[in-house]
Amino acid sequence: MARRPLPRILSNGSAQLARSRELARTAADSATDVLHPLITITRGLRRLASAGRRRWADTPKDKRGALLFLVASVILVVALLPYGPLLAGITLMAAAAWQGRDRTPRVPEGPDESQVQRLKSLYEALVPCFGAADDPEPLYVHGGPWGNAFPEYEFDGTGRISHLVIAYPAYFADGEPEARARIEHLLAAKSGRCREYHFDWDEEGNRLTVRVLDPLPADVAAQRFVTAPGETVLGFTDPSRVRRTLPLTHGAEQRDVPPVVWRTGIRSTEPHLLAAGQPGSGTSTLLRSIALQALRHGDVMIIDGGGTGEYACLAGRDGVLAVECGPAGARTSLEWATRETERRLIAANRAHQAGDPPPEDTRRPLWLLLDRPSAFTHLAAADGHDDPQSLLQV
Repeated sequence: MARRPLPRILSNGSAQLARSRELARTAADSATDVLHPLITITRGLRRLASAGRRRWADTPKDKRGALLFLVASVILVVALLPYGPLLAGITLMAAAAWQGRDRTPRVPEGPDESQVQRLKSLYEALVPCFGAADDPEPLYVHGGPWGNAFPEYEFDGTGRISHLVIAYPAYFADGEPEARARIEHLLAAKSGRCREYHFDWDEEGNRLTVRVLDPLPADVAAQRFVTAPGETVLGFTDPSRVRRTLPLTHGAEQRDVPPVVWRTGIRSTEPHLLAAGQPGSGTSTLLRSIALQALRHGDVMIIDGGGTGEYACLAGRDGVLAVECGPAGARTSLEWATRETERRLIAANRAHQAGDPPPEDTRRPLWLLLDRPSAFTHLAAADGHDDPQSLLQV
């Protein structure tokens, strides 16, 4: 038996449905445009009625009779006047149309005067970097238009640039780090200091995208992080270039953030860390966080030059060898650490030469955390002793 073709209504049903949806959408838009005055007047009448109800509710009960008499008198006078009802209806419709208008403030298109001035100054500052005297069609020239150079721009609530796309000529040496650093320094200075910027160079399209990064949290407490042995979390950064995240407890909430990880161990290229900062900048908090992480797989010795007792919470814990705050204790601990380090190096070297694994007493890492060690330098010089920091050289 030969197959019969499907009915036409079933074969092209999807196309008809799409066409029907488009017609319905067009009809709805047209009806909205036609009925827009009626919708506006209806909205205004509703607002006038709400205002009347509020006025009636706010009127004291002893004065409502006088108010009703006044309203009735006005209605009677309007009804007796020639063309009074017609004029009253026109006035009511006009008031309803005025009350029912869209009161949403219009967002001004384009930058305002201060933003234009900021873009102009930034454009003029980039002319010496991107301009060339022998360019037949220069994109950057003094007094030139900045619209082609800045195709995209955004401003924050304070009027400063938050997002900017810069077009630069093809002959600019965007592959040289020195040239890039000069442009980035200029943009950071002109766009507002005390903020972090992310610069994305598109060498193929000759575009530079500048984006202001959100400020990182500065009140993160010292805590333990989920890391592998030999990894230490130093801080957190923006997620633009780091895909790895760690769970972080920030106040009462927990969230995943991209970390800055310091890898230590035998194959570490940077086995030492120097944390520099002014008082109150968080260096002691960083060292406490490192100590908490190091106690999971190693032993910790802490030398506190500040003597403020910020590391007293670690004293007596398993793995904490000593927490010294005085010059004598610091010197004694550093001398022991020097001898212990030499012993571990010799034992590990002998085991390596013999083809044996490292001894059991050398596998657990030894961490030395020195907070403000320069304070002991001045005390040792006053007492006629050597600098305790010289004991760190093994």
